[in-house]
Amino acid sequence: MSLQVEKLEKNMAKLTIEVAPEELEKAIEKAYQKNKKKISIPGFRKGKVPRQMVERMYGKEVFYEDAVNDLLPEAYAKALDECEEDIVSSPKIDVVQVESGQPFIFTAEVALKPEVRLGKYKGVKVDKIDTEVTDEEVDARIEEERQRNARNIVVEDRPVKDGDMTVLDFEGFVDGEAFEGGKGEDYSLTIGSGAFIPGFEEQLIGAEIGKETEVSVTFPEDYHAEDLKGKAAVFKCTVKEIKEKELPELDDEFAGEVSEFETLAEYREDVRKNLTENKEAEAKRQKEDAVIDAIVNDSDMELPEPMIETQQRQMVDEFAQRMRMQGLTLEQYYQFTGSNYDMLFDQTRTQAEKRIKSRLVLEAVAEKENIEASEEDYTKEIERMAEMYQTEPDKVREMFNENGKKDLMADIVIQKAIEFVRDNAAEQ
Repeated sequence: MSLQVEKLEKNMAKLTIEVAPEELEKAIEKAYQKNKKKISIPGFRKGKVPRQMVERMYGKEVFYEDAVNDLLPEAYAKALDECEEDIVSSPKIDVVQVESGQPFIFTAEVALKPEVRLGKYKGVKVDKIDTEVTDEEVDARIEEERQRNARNIVVEDRPVKDGDMTVLDFEGFVDGEAFEGGKGEDYSLTIGSGAFIPGFEEQLIGAEIGKETEVSVTFPEDYHAEDLKGKAAVFKCTVKEIKEKELPELDDEFAGEVSEFETLAEYREDVRKNLTENKEAEAKRQKEDAVIDAIVNDSDMELPEPMIETQQRQMVDEFAQRMRMQGLTLEQYYQFTGSNYDMLFDQTRTQAEKRIKSRLVLEAVAEKENIEASEEDYTKEIERMAEMYQTEPDKVREMFNENGKKDLMADIVIQKAIEFVRDNAAEQ
């Protein structure tokens, strides 16, 4: 196999890859062996037609497509190993020559990693982020815990009030006629949740158990049912059950039930500690983002279009994977949102460019500062991943082949570069 590299404009290159005639012949023979059982020619048993006869009847090129499909991926992979350029996109393939007895020649147009003219990356000024936790924030977090531990108590001696959980029957009428979808039985509704048409829930305040209450509303102009948009309606409602939340007292007993601490004071201090840690971690992330954004803005690079498109496809794939983890396919997402692949692809453009530029400047910083990843760093990362996935480090290590290890080491270098620029930033 031979490889020629032609540099093009805008960080693009054309690879011309030539494969020996004997390799093409092997691929054509393999294609014949794969397909011969499907070939039927009068005078020959099915699957026994000689290759020369097939080529005489259908043309020598009859097996070329399958041969190329078999030969091209391996030939391109070998070319990538041989190529000294840093290729950062999927290839645009063009078959130049495929003919029995001649070399197989194809070209691959690819994007090359652009040169980064690095700007200022030490002493970058960023705004200092306040990480102090207030008493109000501690109170709010404890109140959330109280709400989670509230009991629902059945109420029988008073009418509905705001915040109550009710069970009711209802039927809706427009111009005195019941309409489809307007009836419900044993329906659970929390007053003030905003689950129903505006004005509906408020009119149930004061309703008594077992007594019919009329609720008058107007459907919004953007209501999903076409025949109800903007229409006035009357709902006849009967509340069958009322429940209210009973919040636990804020005392040592509550602290003991929701935490490992015996006193409310200890629990409050632990809540403050956790909130502080969260704020500090978030402040650290924000500082890193601000520093990297500043470095990118002060640097210069020309991104080749295929590099951006490759990143966009990767981001769409990542989004599809997250959807699958939530039990949705991309097709279902498109149906729910009225979008399609092209729309989703276009939406990733800005973020794709930002992700590429951020990594490029961090790689440039790492190179300038001789930041490297050691075997010890690799081992620590494997151990961290093993702890995260609750498995043995050796099992995680087995997941990485040589290329996988190389990619992980590169990610470690990037993380070290992030820490470097963050620690060398000036807060103001």
